Amino acid sequence: MRQRLLREGASELTYEIRGIVKKAEQLKKVGQPIYWENIGDPIQKNAKMPDWMKDIIGQLVKEDDTFGYCHSKGIPETRAFLAARTNTLGGAQISAEDILFFNGLGDAISKVYQFLMPTSRIIGPSPAYSTHSSSEGAHANTSPLTYKLDPDNHWYPDMDDLYLKIKYNPNVVGILIINPDNPTGMVYPKEILDRFVEIAREFNLMLISDEIYCNVTYNNARAWQLAEYIQEVPGIALKGISKEFPWPGARCGWMEYYNRGADEQFERFCQTLDNAKMIEVCSTKLPQKAIPIIMGDERYQPYRIEKNKEIGQRSNIITDILKDIPYITFNPTNGAFYNTIIFREGVLKKGQHLKIENPEAAALLKSWEDAEPNMSLDKHFVYSLLAAEGVCVVPTSSFASELQGFRVTLLEENEELLKSTFGKIKKALMAYCESI
Repeated sequence: MRQRLLREGASELTYEIRGIVKKAEQLKKVGQPIYWENIGDPIQKNAKMPDWMKDIIGQLVKEDDTFGYCHSKGIPETRAFLAARTNTLGGAQISAEDILFFNGLGDAISKVYQFLMPTSRIIGPSPAYSTHSSSEGAHANTSPLTYKLDPDNHWYPDMDDLYLKIKYNPNVVGILIINPDNPTGMVYPKEILDRFVEIAREFNLMLISDEIYCNVTYNNARAWQLAEYIQEVPGIALKGISKEFPWPGARCGWMEYYNRGADEQFERFCQTLDNAKMIEVCSTKLPQKAIPIIMGDERYQPYRIEKNKEIGQRSNIITDILKDIPYITFNPTNGAFYNTIIFREGVLKKGQHLKIENPEAAALLKSWEDAEPNMSLDKHFVYSLLAAEGVCVVPTSSFASELQGFRVTLLEENEELLKSTFGKIKKALMAYCESI
């Protein structure tokens, strides 16, 4: 081309969560059954939206108004409903004007980073959710800026690491919190969240909280929402329905602005996000119309309680299978539907392998190894597990982390298949780590 087309940050836009699907599809063609543990799609794992929700949506489809545009920021009545729900938390108070709808949180996340100054940085957790870390690194034309989550301390943030990275990097303008966390499944206690606020206040930063899983908690955990603890600090909460209805195909998420008038720069940032959505006209209308009817239904809260109980039971099953393996650091989960398992230091080595019965699968693994000679050790385990057992997980090194491990989901609705799949993982962990 006459000029270079791509900016430097474009190389940060990677998504191994779905990238590994290509490898799994190759294995399917040679007869390997695949057990999908790579992506947080409840529908793919046989979750079903209840009939009463489907009936509500079906009625909305019959309304002619459903097929037109809506207000650029989102349906006013839906925004007012959501603002009222937030205000009942008793913390930061908002109005419908403080809510902005997007076509899924992926859309919202990309917009957050798109309009920042290229030199301005949002520091986020590591292991990192790829949509955030890729977008942050791409906007800054460099690697994402992260603070450490500690697998030896319940996956809680290393607050000293966070503090020092902010203190000595004046380009940091905001802190990203993911609570409950993806990929670790942790739910943060109030004292840690209060510390985020203290640091933001000291350095005059905004807080961004990804709360897509705020209503997906179990094992007696409670997810504090940003509005409850932010006090006077400017901030944005990111929310949606894809995980809790569940309706990922709706592509429906929203932002909530807190303390918008507390800082002139923050106010301008929020206004820019609003203006950008106006250029796009609006976000998908049908799910917006459904939100207040479904969430306001007396059946909704009992439904969520029951679904959370089921996820907690699956978490306990996985814990029982994996907790005593000597080669890994394992933390039981309390929220979202993921667990990240870390190999203990020195466990992974070059030359480790699994027995692969299918010669075509073995040949594929060899081709992946040849194509990526400097493959990380945890990715090699993940590819070996996929080729040998057909279990598709994601390496921790793909989550902007120096830790070596892998992420699984807690979504398999069939209990026997869940036990079988994680039995395969346990078998592979033992065989792989003892292979040399």
